[in-house]
Amino acid sequence: MSYLMRIDPFRGLTRMQREMDRLMRNFLTPAETEEGIRVPSVDVSETDTEVVVKVEVPGISKEQLEIEVLPDLLSLSAEVEKEQEVEGRVFRRRERVWGRFQRDIPLPVEVKPEAANAKLENGLLEIHLPKIEQAKAAAPKRIHVS
Repeated sequence: MSYLMRIDPFRGLTRMQREMDRLMRNFLTPAETEEGIRVPSVDVSETDTEVVVKVEVPGISKEQLEIEVLPDLLSLSAEVEKEQEVEGRVFRRRERVWGRFQRDIPLPVEVKPEAANAKLENGLLEIHLPKIEQAKAAAPKRIHVS
């Protein structure tokens, strides 16, 4: 007696799609450094006169932050200290991370490092970087292909 076996040519594709989704989710979420601390999420926007960078740094004080500005690069770093162990306390879940992070953010145009300013409020660091005069005037020019 012979048996017929139904073959689904797409069966392996579902598993591959799940694996690709997992890889992309890991790729697109904030990275972790070797110590396990998350690198903060960053938004970079631009107006006619300045570049504005917003960085999520919950639980980090302004004293812990180090900000360095070059004409074309913004460098952020901070150290988050590990919470001291308490005698008799048993952790059932520990998701908060600690350690040092550094993030270098390339800027879309050149800025004036000496005129930069930053404000930290409710875990959101907002950095304003005034553009140099050349960058303000240099608007993109649209050309046509002949």
